[in-house]
Amino acid sequence: MATRAAGKQDPAGSRNGNPALRGEAPATALPTGHQHNEGHGRRLTAAFEALEAFPALAESRKRVLRVVSQDQPSVTEMVTAIESDVALVIAVMRLANKRADGRGRIRSIPQAIEVLTPAGVEALIGATKTFDFFERTPLWDAAPERFRLHAVATQRAADRLCSRVEFPDRDELLVSSLLHDIGKLVLVQAYPGYPGQIHTSARTPEQRLHAERRELGIDHALVGGVMARRWGLPQQLAAAIEHHHTDEANGEAALVRLADMLSHYAQGQAIAPDQLLAVARQVGLGPQDLREVLFELPGPPPDRRRATTPCPLSGRELEVLKRLAEGKVYKQIALELGLSTSTVRTHLHNVYGKLGAVDRAQAVLIASERGWL
Repeated sequence: MATRAAGKQDPAGSRNGNPALRGEAPATALPTGHQHNEGHGRRLTAAFEALEAFPALAESRKRVLRVVSQDQPSVTEMVTAIESDVALVIAVMRLANKRADGRGRIRSIPQAIEVLTPAGVEALIGATKTFDFFERTPLWDAAPERFRLHAVATQRAADRLCSRVEFPDRDELLVSSLLHDIGKLVLVQAYPGYPGQIHTSARTPEQRLHAERRELGIDHALVGGVMARRWGLPQQLAAAIEHHHTDEANGEAALVRLADMLSHYAQGQAIAPDQLLAVARQVGLGPQDLREVLFELPGPPPDRRRATTPCPLSGRELEVLKRLAEGKVYKQIALELGLSTSTVRTHLHNVYGKLGAVDRAQAVLIASERGWL
């Protein structure tokens, strides 16, 4: 069984466990040099299995069950409650992708809820293992809560960035930012000295990643990508997790990388300013944009509605409607999008028909209320 396999190891941070995290010399050194590959696969396989038992915070499960038990559960409230906890996100995304013919096409929690139905979500979450703020589990100790706090902070930073750069796949980004560090959970189980014995004097995220590669021959981002694929999650999500620390990262992976750095900054941890600025530029943010984001971080996340039903508009129709919502006239919209005014008019006519709106004001209101703008 997975629990027995993990139990043979010394759970990181447990009361009677890992000496490295207590500041003592480890009884058994971690593999180095030619030992990297010796037993590597066996360690990781056992750790992958141990992650099956990763628990959710009891309060998180309670809130999801409270929402789904209502006569007409709010999908928006269900999404918010599920995304409050990494373990719940993992459980819902895995089962939804399995139900969807195992093709890895469910990329967000709203999509997952649509596949599972509220009743299916209730059954799944009701069976999820939990831990409490004031308790420690022999297998995970304090890891779940530390991990959850950083994941949620990174997701909030990612959402702020998403609105700044107008990233189109917001719901997917919110999942990949929550799951970006799942490889760390694997390494905690695979190597008793992780992270204390591995990171030692490393301070920034980049330094810690280099330390992992040097000491273990792998890093948590790579392991996280492997884990996401084992779970049958979409390739886009797995790639964002795997590449969120690479200098060549772009798109979703670069946004997750920047959000991770911003989360460390907001939590008072060290980051390298030059690397922060370099990654910001990769996603289209200049120095002044970055200053504003850094200043806003301690505040609440942006108040933006979540799209809980698929948007019926085409990409071009949505672009036209967004500019209409900004108060722009047909001529301005046509110029910005390289279209004729008659084409803009045609797109808006189609928008009104699809949304059942009688005019521009109602179209903007409907799209905003449903989280499409």
